Amino acid sequence: MTFLKILSAGAAIAVTGSMLMTGTAFADNMMPGEGVEVQPLKSSIAEETFQTVVVMKALEELGYDVKDIQEIEYAAGHVAIGNGDATFMADHWNPLHADFYKAAGGAEKIYREGVYSPGALQGYLIDKKTADEYNITNIEQLKDPKIAALFDTNDDGKADLSGCNPGWGCEGVIENHLDAYGLRDTVTHNQGSYSAIIADTITRYKAGESVLYYTWTPYWVSGVLVPGKDVTWLQVPFSSLPGENKDADTALPDGSNYGFQVNNQQIIANKAWTDENPAAAKLFAIMELSANDISAENLAMRDGEKSAEDIARHADAWIKGHRATFDGWLEEARAAANRI
Repeated sequence: MTFLKILSAGAAIAVTGSMLMTGTAFADNMMPGEGVEVQPLKSSIAEETFQTVVVMKALEELGYDVKDIQEIEYAAGHVAIGNGDATFMADHWNPLHADFYKAAGGAEKIYREGVYSPGALQGYLIDKKTADEYNITNIEQLKDPKIAALFDTNDDGKADLSGCNPGWGCEGVIENHLDAYGLRDTVTHNQGSYSAIIADTITRYKAGESVLYYTWTPYWVSGVLVPGKDVTWLQVPFSSLPGENKDADTALPDGSNYGFQVNNQQIIANKAWTDENPAAAKLFAIMELSANDISAENLAMRDGEKSAEDIARHADAWIKGHRATFDGWLEEARAAANRI
């Protein structure tokens, strides 16, 4: 073989090697999470599955090995994430879960950047018919035994409030309100399975009975019992919260006060893990779902489309309808990995 042929062959090998290296680098850039396991968590609220699955599908497109969701209540879930026993949770409510966040190690152990779904509201509502007939606008009016008895479902003379599950965080605010507003003697906070309790509440409303309940948005309940049409929000006499938020003002900019702070839902993750996975960290910080989209999906679940397959289909449909936005998140995530 002549020197020229040898040189040409060497150059060809060099070019081929360069191409292989470039191809490998390209693959790595497209799939920065390849070989990295992810353990998602969610609470017992079935309707949070949709938000979690959308994040899971984005992580999978970045190459991460995403495991099945593990169900755990918020307090224990925060601790698991802080300790590195799980990777992320898509429904941290800030500031409602401030005590859980602090107890799990706060910013030193938990990554919390960006807002996944903004402007979540919570509060107490009653049926509009009873509100209008008795001019009830404030929950403090339930201190009056005659008013409270309107919402009595078991003939004990006390109002029955369809309340919040233990472990969700909202139950602590409600219990605090019962003391702060002097309602212990006239209101019973009914707890258990929220989905069963609220289903019974809706049944009683449709039968023409007076109802008193706690709920939040985004959630399907306000698509069935529509505020301003079927039901009305009750205000509180003054701000009163427990724990880390005890000094917070719950009044809204328009002056109305429903007793709960406006919350942002955020994705939280193990801080050490996100330090090692900048693509996922960036993704968690920039993803966003609207309250309307979440509520619409939750209503579909309420209407029977609630299997794991149904929810995965809902997530796929959302991604298909927002593909440009979704791809933009992935591009930013990959760029963050490339900056290492």
